[in-house]
Amino acid sequence: MRELAQRTRFPVAFGGLFEDGAVSVTSILGARTRSIEGLKVRPDRGLGGRAMTELRPRMTSDYGTSQHITHDYDGFILGEGLRTLLALPIVVDGRPRGVIYAGAWQESPVGGVTTAPAMTVADTIASELRIRDEVDRRVRALAPQAQAVSPVDREELRESFAELRSISAEISDAQLRTRLAQIEKRLLAFAGEDSQPRTGSVTRPIPTVRLSPRETDVLACAALGSTNAEIAAQLGLREGTVKAYLGTAMSKLDASTRHAAVARARRAGILP
Repeated sequence: MRELAQRTRFPVAFGGLFEDGAVSVTSILGARTRSIEGLKVRPDRGLGGRAMTELRPRMTSDYGTSQHITHDYDGFILGEGLRTLLALPIVVDGRPRGVIYAGAWQESPVGGVTTAPAMTVADTIASELRIRDEVDRRVRALAPQAQAVSPVDREELRESFAELRSISAEISDAQLRTRLAQIEKRLLAFAGEDSQPRTGSVTRPIPTVRLSPRETDVLACAALGSTNAEIAAQLGLREGTVKAYLGTAMSKLDASTRHAAVARARRAGILP
């Protein structure tokens, strides 16, 4: 909401996500009263409902007299004294997932100069939701398994691990990154004890190695056979940066090649 207010220069910003048939406004910034609290917007009702139905921004410079919307929520909006109101739907895969609003107490002209940056904020939220959806899908798919992992399943685990590292590299949400880290630990656990090298009946000790998150990201992609250029494209890095991360990872793992580095990282429990 803070970014929306800054980008539109409107003093009030509020919004929420779609759940149980309505958008519950859970975030409010800049309001003078508590009138907006508790607002729940249903599709096709009010300005926000129309934005959700049409999947595009809707605006009115005189909310109280507008004849293009229903006035189900006048008590909330007019109670705050808002006159100009801009509503932007959060659209994910063609479906409305929420609404954000920017408003002012006086009449303000709203055109492309204002709506374009506001849409950028809406698109950013939509991207975060897509990532959350993918993470949730993977969480549901990763049911605990007590049996040994087959070679085919192990490769699937390694691909999932690398993809989750790539997703994690794209987001800034600390809570979501923590969830991803927990999933990665589960993937490592699923790899099983057979990833630990043995000599006879004695497990060989493995030195403690600590790779940075980016070194782990790059090495996880390298483990799938990706080239430096492919890793760079996947992680949004420069090819030279990828080479540098690989070099430091190899040095920490005391490996002369990327393949040896991957093998030692797996023995150390860093990669599945």
